Amino acid sequence: MPYAPEYLHLVIPGVQFEALLYGRNSFDASGSGNSVAEQLGVARTLCDRHNWVIRREFKDVDTSASRHGRKTRDDFEALLDFITEEPAPAGVRRIIVGFQASRYYRDLEAYVRLRGACLTTNTLLCYNGQVYDLSRRDDLKTTAQHAVDAEDEAEGIRDGNLRSVQSQAALGMPHGKLLFGYDRIYRTVNGRKRCIGQEENAQGTYVFQSLQLADQGHSITVLVRWLRSNPKADRPNRPPWDHKSVRHMLLNRAYLGERFYKGKSIKAQWDPIKGLETPEGRAMFNRVTAKLTEPSRLMHRGSEVAHLLTYLGLCGECGDHAVLQSGPPRPNGKRSLYCKEKQDTSLVEDVADAVVEEGVISWFSNKEKARTALIPSDDKIADMATSTQKLINAYEEQLADARRQAVDYDEVAGQFRMSATTLASLEAALQPKLDAARRKLQSFTGVSPLLLKMLEAADPETVWNGCPAAGEQPGVPSLSLEQKREVIKEVVTVRLYKAASSKHRKRDSSRIRLSFVGESGFRAQRLRAPENGPVR
Repeated sequence: MPYAPEYLHLVIPGVQFEALLYGRNSFDASGSGNSVAEQLGVARTLCDRHNWVIRREFKDVDTSASRHGRKTRDDFEALLDFITEEPAPAGVRRIIVGFQASRYYRDLEAYVRLRGACLTTNTLLCYNGQVYDLSRRDDLKTTAQHAVDAEDEAEGIRDGNLRSVQSQAALGMPHGKLLFGYDRIYRTVNGRKRCIGQEENAQGTYVFQSLQLADQGHSITVLVRWLRSNPKADRPNRPPWDHKSVRHMLLNRAYLGERFYKGKSIKAQWDPIKGLETPEGRAMFNRVTAKLTEPSRLMHRGSEVAHLLTYLGLCGECGDHAVLQSGPPRPNGKRSLYCKEKQDTSLVEDVADAVVEEGVISWFSNKEKARTALIPSDDKIADMATSTQKLINAYEEQLADARRQAVDYDEVAGQFRMSATTLASLEAALQPKLDAARRKLQSFTGVSPLLLKMLEAADPETVWNGCPAAGEQPGVPSLSLEQKREVIKEVVTVRLYKAASSKHRKRDSSRIRLSFVGESGFRAQRLRAPENGPVR
């Protein structure tokens, strides 16, 4: 039988209980994370009531725990790593505290992994206000049954959802997010609101006019600008119009009164947008579709990162909700970084990139300042972090040296200095240790290995820009663009302001202002809503 928390100190005397809190929810349409916050709030209250010290909190928002989930539960994985790789100090017994079993797992495989970690480390499991000791037969059986129930509940929910989607599709009823240009019609059935159709609203005319403009040869960029300039065309509870959303609207056959399910077209229960119900309107829609899907049409190059500051930099004039974006190249080949909100500020992209990169390298070169801002002040933690970083450096140097020898051919011996088999064996032995050391270092400091690499480097510029090979000295690769963006995101807030005068405003680097972590003006993430005024 499980233990009641109020009696735990009696059945397991002489230890200090240390709590690891975990919260999760599957659906978070608002992005607020309120459900998870409430779960953690209940757990904190329980810990406070029984004097359990809270060591860390883990949370996965908008993430399914079933076998059908598409997202990785990053914090659940971090919880397992922490339990297994960070042993509890002497005289301390750890407890994982959650709201209910289904918050931990809706998949038996996840339960088995958590159970194994708890058994290996003698960690207790707490949910529904009860504490389970998985080393005891009855608790092991009880938690296993709860895991089976949680998985079965998830499968039942999924079956019901699939059945509902299938029946709605067969009837041609709307499903998913509300379509721009329509309003949903609901009816209360057995005390619950049911969608029974949708009808065109005043915004439907913007759909038809957009198709007309596209048919007349206007670009999607022009349509984005036109739609964003019309307040009545704003999408409720959606981000502003952009290239992707406009293109999706122009190609969406739901505006023809069609409903698609598993690749098949079904006549929908709603009418086409006014103007598209005629043969001429349908022909126009098909012409636009053919134009946008033409194989020879120049399409978006892909989703890989191409710019250093796009969506990282902020507009100092509009506020910290307004991001900077890179514009198309000019005839001279130069690009400008401009405010996406109002296009009221812009600067040559190369100039902005150079200012930010120089500022970041300079900041990391001031070791005392950077370390104070990034590393906790606790001397013990700092010493442990330094020791672990040295171990990481040793592993990295050993692997790098082995890889160099594996491609270095010895003319005298007639063979490579290290065989592929030996290299593979060495990598298999050292790489897991290196990965474990990196995770250990991050758990000490809360700082990513990438930032620590910049922090511990004798010359941060060499890490940032790389260094070519010289004689016996091997070359050092530079950080990738994705890595540079990650560093910038973590340590500095970039803001662009208008020029004091129009002269040389396009190349005036003083318009870029940097606020580093620990300084006033630094933001860990941009605002989601406008401020009252610009940040100065």
